[in-house]
Amino acid sequence: MRLLLAGGGTGGHLFPAVALAQLLLKQEATAAVQFVGTEQGLEARLLPKLNLPLQFVAMAGVVGRGWRGRLEMLPRLLKSLLQARAILNDFRPDLVVGVGGYASVPVLLMARLLGIPYLIHEQNAIPGLSNRLLGRWAKLICLSFPQTAGFDRSKTLLTGNPLRPGLEEVAVPLPQAGKLLIFGGSRGARAINQAVMQLLPLLNDWPQRPEILHQTGAEDLQQVRQAYDAAGFDPQQVVPFIEDMAAAYAACKLVVCRAGATTLAELTVCGRPAILIPFPYASGDHQTANAKALVVAGAAKLLPQSELSPQQLATTIKPLFFDLTQLQQMADKGRTLGQPGAAERILSECRKLIIR
Repeated sequence: MRLLLAGGGTGGHLFPAVALAQLLLKQEATAAVQFVGTEQGLEARLLPKLNLPLQFVAMAGVVGRGWRGRLEMLPRLLKSLLQARAILNDFRPDLVVGVGGYASVPVLLMARLLGIPYLIHEQNAIPGLSNRLLGRWAKLICLSFPQTAGFDRSKTLLTGNPLRPGLEEVAVPLPQAGKLLIFGGSRGARAINQAVMQLLPLLNDWPQRPEILHQTGAEDLQQVRQAYDAAGFDPQQVVPFIEDMAAAYAACKLVVCRAGATTLAELTVCGRPAILIPFPYASGDHQTANAKALVVAGAAKLLPQSELSPQQLATTIKPLFFDLTQLQQMADKGRTLGQPGAAERILSECRKLIIR
């Protein structure tokens, strides 16, 4: 199979595509993959490290732009369409998979014009603008949440969210001396970083200070490390990006994080309880919608960013972190929502579409 994967920008869009590509290359010796993204997205930094081929289009997002900004986007869209046509003609994929993000728009549009079939993977409970627009011509729309609306239901299939290697093998029992894992997504989260920096002095009054692994993103790294050092914590617990998420989940017993779809898929498959702080400016507030399934199931606690403060974060973390029984119950409930094998299910659908 020759598979082209379009989209990215953030880890939530990119990591499922990486999981699909790596599984396909593992299964088929003659398979070929091609990623298409933007120079500004996470894909530009991550894919070269993984030895996965990447080409760029000049597309940019339109969400939040006024009518003037959208008009100014037209030349960039035209350029991106021409770039997408050249990439498609050169690679000649059997199928295109759109994983969301504005980079997918020109590629899927051009695939339709060239008669190349495509499917869409929608990670979130509320679809993004790109996927909503392009879903009408997709051969299939693979969903991560059963309640996702906005598509022709006759073309949707609940597959789950493909995960990075190793996550489905994370051990069931929580480690008794587990860490507190904090991250805000592939780019970090300033609101979470700032709250944690102010939280650190409060931890000195706890019976036992937790060991922490904190992913900040590159921009806040030095500032957060300085705050850890000033509060008497090892600043090496703070990293810009976690390469091995399977190891990070395996070593933790509680997670503080955003509520992106890929993150929630990882939490439920790994069986890790969480305090979820949804990004309030996500399109359609989809992160809050994502989080509700875990909260209702008893697998996570919800802390809206509007209520985020060092004191509230401490009040939420402390009774959980020292109660391993409750944490394990939350972890077990989360696992009932997990959908391992999502990458295999999507690849199976890809092969069916090609045969047709």
